Amino acid sequence: MNDYAVFTENLDKRFGSFYAVKNLNLSVKRGEVFGFLGANGAGKTTAIRMLCGLLLPTAGTGRVAGYDVLAESEAIKQNIGYMSQKFSLYNDLTLSENIEFYGGIYGLPRSLIKEKREELLASLGLTRQAGRLTRDMPLGFKQRLALGCALLHDPQIIFLDEPTGGVDPEARRNFWDLIHGLAGAGKTVFVTTHYMDEAEYCNRVSIMFQGEIIALDSPRALRKEYGKKSMQDVFIHLVER
Repeated sequence: MNDYAVFTENLDKRFGSFYAVKNLNLSVKRGEVFGFLGANGAGKTTAIRMLCGLLLPTAGTGRVAGYDVLAESEAIKQNIGYMSQKFSLYNDLTLSENIEFYGGIYGLPRSLIKEKREELLASLGLTRQAGRLTRDMPLGFKQRLALGCALLHDPQIIFLDEPTGGVDPEARRNFWDLIHGLAGAGKTVFVTTHYMDEAEYCNRVSIMFQGEIIALDSPRALRKEYGKKSMQDVFIHLVER
């Protein structure tokens, strides 16, 4: 279990008699780009909120970054990066000020925040925009900034909840280049998406339907197993079946 960045066994989340997530079984390797696929309402966000320590499971067990999802949710929050589905930074601050603000939330010393700010702005291609108000930036730039703030405390696991929703195809491609750069540096990236073509960028993917995982493997293996040319065809086949 400790060999995995994320490990769950029969993890459930129930609201009354409704199962938002049922029997979630995952084992995500360290340094892996793991895709969590499904249509809107499939249970992806509920699952990722449990893994990030934001929502307690109803049943089952699991560990994230070595910490128990039931008993050590605060430790999980301190040791992961999380980028929510909805843009959550401050539009009335500049890009640079947002980074400084979140650095303070993470408790980083001022000298390190300054160092991290310059480093992140450069790596995200945002140095020239550092002094601009966040509200004036295109959505793709905002998403890059949100990713940068999630990386400030140098977490080894990063959860990205539909990070490319609403951005144009070029911005999506650029964002995935950043994701692969993180994985190349040894970080584990757990990303949810409803864009089936993005599955091709992952080492492995799981497909979620009505709160349950109905398939899990590499994109290539899934295409081969079901005799389909694309992950979208695989998804449609599995859901219709």
